[in-house]
Order: sequence, then structure tokens, then C-alpha cells
Amino acid sequence: MAPAAPAPRDGVRAARRRAGPVSPRPRAPRLVRPLLVAFLAATAVDLAGLLAGSHTAHLVAKPLLMPLLAAYAAARGGPRLLVAALLCGWGGDVLLMPGADAAFLAGMGLFAAGHVCYLRLFGRARASLPAGLGYAAALAVLLVLLWSDLPGGMRIPLTCYSLLLTTMAWRAGALGRWAGAGGALFLLSDALIATSIAAWPRLPAHDFWVMLTYAAAQYLLTAGVLGSRDGASPAVTGADRTGGGVRV
Repeated sequence: MAPAAPAPRDGVRAARRRAGPVSPRPRAPRLVRPLLVAFLAATAVDLAGLLAGSHTAHLVAKPLLMPLLAAYAAARGGPRLLVAALLCGWGGDVLLMPGADAAFLAGMGLFAAGHVCYLRLFGRARASLPAGLGYAAALAVLLVLLWSDLPGGMRIPLTCYSLLLTTMAWRAGALGRWAGAGGALFLLSDALIATSIAAWPRLPAHDFWVMLTYAAAQYLLTAGVLGSRDGASPAVTGADRTGGGVRV
């Protein structure tokens, strides 16, 4: 006797498995472009304020960045873990603004939670072993150079956080060049912050560079995650075709 034909729904599921993952539709397509423009505008205001020495512009613009980027990711149909990672970044941004040690450690904890979300998003996809060795060497050199200049109470927390961040930066490359660049910029941004904690000489417009690398990192990580789901270049996908802050 011939086997029974599969139910229509089962046939659809089987076809989807053979074809690979299906790109999610935007949840709010009309909001995608306005939210992205709002994020870029808020970033520009914050960066301009830092260059101009306007603390008010920084206080107003910085807390808007990650909520706007998270809303953009959600409107694009991004995964909940991505939205959670960005909102953890927002909490960390806000907590690090006062500059108190307790708030700094709490903010660092929220950023660490965001990195865990990113690592879960990256899954088990293979990342470059040579890149991993390069990241490990860079982290080791940085910690050796900074160690004696770091406050005693910050050494262990910063080391643990740096290990997690470096792992995230390395694993981000498994999603492609956009996410990989985002991970690298996130590591660079936090390295600049670490040199400030160690009271090393600061770059000209130091806070501007911290913020620029951080905002770019979060956007590129977001674009990399969304692009990997869309199966297209993350820089221009879907509705887009038509067209940190200082954390210490």
C-alpha cells in the first residue's frame, strides 16, 4: 500500500526546511526608515555636541541612541535577542554616565549581558581561528600594559569583562564582515575607555572617538544580524534599499 500523502502544512514545513531559513517580514515597514534616520540624527547630534563641548547635547542625545536602534531592529523583524542586546547597551550607557564606581560596575554588567545575547545570536557558526588568536594576543598585550595603572578594585572585573567582549568580537566575524567590523569597533571603543580608567594620555577629542566607534559598532552588529537573516547585504536590505555615547 502506498504511503499516505503528507498533510499540506507538513509539506510546507518540509519545503521550508529544504530551502533554508525564511527571512522574517518587517513588523512595521513604515517605521523602518524613520527609525533609522532618527538613530543616525541622534548620533550626529551627540557627536557634534562632543566636538563642540556641549554637555547638554550629549545628555539629551546619548540615551536615545540604543532605544532608537532597538526599535529599528524590532521594526525590521529582528530577533528578540538582538533587541535585548541593544537595550542592555542602553542601560549600560545610562548607568555609566554619572561616573560613580558602583554605577560603572553595574553598567559594565549590563554590557556583559548584551555580549551574552550577541554570542547566543551567533550560535555555533565557525569563526576564523587566526582572527581568534589575533584577538587573544591583542587582549593579552592590552591587559599587561594596563594592569599596573588600573585601580585595584577594577582589575578583576575589567579582565572578566574584557574576556567576554573579546570573545564576542571574535565570534561576530562568523556572521560576515559587517558584524565582524562591529565586534572589532566595540572592542576598540572599550579599549579607549580602559585607557581612560588607567589614566593614560587621552586622544584629542577622546570622548568623540569613544562614542563614534561605539555607535558604529552597535549599528554594524545590528546590520550583520539582520543581514544574516535576510540573506542579503546587511547594509542595504528590505526597506533600506530606497534610501556607548561617552560611556564613562
